[in-house]
Amino acid sequence: MIAMITLSAIIAAYEAIRRLISPQGIDHIGWVAAAGIIGFFGNELVALYRIREGNAIGSAALVADGYHARTDGFTSLAVVAGALGVWLGFDRADPIAGLIISIAILAVLRTAVTEVLRRLMNGVDPKLVDTLEREAIEVHGVRGVREVQVRWEGHRLRADLAIDVDPDATVAQGHAIAHEVEHQLLHHVAHLDAAAVHVEPTGDAAGAAHANAGHHH
Repeated sequence: MIAMITLSAIIAAYEAIRRLISPQGIDHIGWVAAAGIIGFFGNELVALYRIREGNAIGSAALVADGYHARTDGFTSLAVVAGALGVWLGFDRADPIAGLIISIAILAVLRTAVTEVLRRLMNGVDPKLVDTLEREAIEVHGVRGVREVQVRWEGHRLRADLAIDVDPDATVAQGHAIAHEVEHQLLHHVAHLDAAAVHVEPTGDAAGAAHANAGHHH
């Protein structure tokens, strides 16, 4: 899909430059504009559907496919803008609109590339980490959240995080708090399949525990 979007931008720019050098008239301007409008709205509806469903199921490929449909819509929009400009007496409106649309396609390409490369690198949107922290800290008994890690496994997410609890809490209480954090995350974070929650005591108790284990590293 990334290659197709890039090709669309190159072809649109090439055709626009060619028409700037050798202007060509447009026949049946009304029909051309009507076809362009229909093409734009049709492609945009397809793009919105694919992007929405791709985000819903966590599919970067489907989202990129949606962006590809959007670039096709932009191309149709360039046809409309060019036809309107020619109808108003500005013969070079068509190629100029093509160049503008080429730039718009490059903007869409940047968004698609960022999404796909992030997924290939097993990365996530930084805002997702903030969401995990926010949801976890709302659980009663959690005094702090740290060491949050989240990654994609196929179309699903897996998270690992450590929470701070009262150092005087029993093992059973700490386990119950961790279980409630997991429950909260699974119900409020889209695409999350599993969350491993580690319990740490707050204050000096945590420091002492880590110090005791430190000489093994």
